[in-house]
Amino acid sequence: RLGQATQAAVSIYARGRDYHKVMRNRLQDLAKQIESKIGKFGYRVFTDSAPLMEVELAKKAGLGWRGKHTLLLNRESGSTFFLGEILVDIPLPIDGEQESHCGTCQACIEICPTKAITAPYQLDARRCISYLTIENPGAIPVEFRSAMGNRIYGCDDCQLICPWNKFAQRTELPDFAQRHGLGDASLLELWSWTETDFEKRHEGSAIRRIGYIRWRRNLAVALGNALASGVEQGAIRDALSAALDNADPLVAEHIQWALGQH
Repeated sequence: RLGQATQAAVSIYARGRDYHKVMRNRLQDLAKQIESKIGKFGYRVFTDSAPLMEVELAKKAGLGWRGKHTLLLNRESGSTFFLGEILVDIPLPIDGEQESHCGTCQACIEICPTKAITAPYQLDARRCISYLTIENPGAIPVEFRSAMGNRIYGCDDCQLICPWNKFAQRTELPDFAQRHGLGDASLLELWSWTETDFEKRHEGSAIRRIGYIRWRRNLAVALGNALASGVEQGAIRDALSAALDNADPLVAEHIQWALGQH
């Protein structure tokens, strides 16, 4: 969708059910299966939910190597998988680490819209569109708004360009199936959602946790970039202008910026 200015681009992982919920349940089930084989043991499960250095742990566990975009890569799945952990109080054999197979490739560094990958294996999160659209609670720095294009939640560029992801397979888990047309929704359609619509349609989704204000902030930037492309200018300008007077101050500032992009 990146080449279609009026269509919303949502990171692939976020189009289905919240992976935190899915992974946590599956890890709990796995721990109970282990328990049924060896007896009671102490454990806790995590998936992007505690201050653990997940990529480094996975690397040391022999699950893959760290790519130049800082994500974990392996031969079978590229980087298109989630990481989860079961911390246990029992001794386990230690696996060997895998060698890196990135070679001289720098595709992920070169494709990054905001140049957030500042050097191989170094990421400046403050420049990363995933951070800016998801974790960042405030205004998106003006210097990065145009580079966001139509990305309204996350960014997959450094993964989609990676040659190792040609081996990635589409998941068969229904939980990760696309919801509410998020793979082909128009920006204006999503802009028309009320807060109630947002809460209802993103129930059980990772997107819901950013809240309606950040959702609108991201959409306003994307609509401004669509306006700059010269497509559907009248409809976009009308939709933005109609929302300005009653907008939250954070959203209003981004609407005003968007209206200036023509």
